Amino acid sequence: MTILDIRLIPDPVLRKKAEKVEGPSDEIITILDDMAETMYNAPGIGLAANQVGVLKRLIVIDCSTEEEEPNLLKMINPEIITSTNEKSELEEGCLSIPEHKSNVVRPSKVEVSYMNLNGETEKLTAEGLLSACLQHEIDHLNGILFIDHISRLKRDMIIRKVKKQLRENEK
Repeated sequence: MTILDIRLIPDPVLRKKAEKVEGPSDEIITILDDMAETMYNAPGIGLAANQVGVLKRLIVIDCSTEEEEPNLLKMINPEIITSTNEKSELEEGCLSIPEHKSNVVRPSKVEVSYMNLNGETEKLTAEGLLSACLQHEIDHLNGILFIDHISRLKRDMIIRKVKKQLRENEK
């Protein structure tokens, strides 16, 4: 497996909509394996394919704690099919926006449909951290970042700080 480069804002690939995948293939499975390795190495709890420069509708997620067994989800073409009107607020961060977090309000419970590695359609109902993570990663596939869900003032402040950090790193 290969650790991939994680794209950082303002990389334009993060704002592009990923394309549907026909189904699992050796290439798709390799990409998902590399994404999982990259996510664990970062470390993070979720990663969308466009965060590593691949415009395909693929995500990997593992919201397990250090005390729990890993619970890696590899999803092809994930899609939110239902969400509750009830909202939850959780602090979110993003591997493409390092060192910045903000509270985000999202539906508290979602049902997601996706294709597994055998090409079968599965459904998953999630709440809490897993629900927020699924919504966050599926947003990525649509070119949406968590900072799009916060106030313009906070978003602009984070973008300015990241751009300043990138300039300093180039020196």
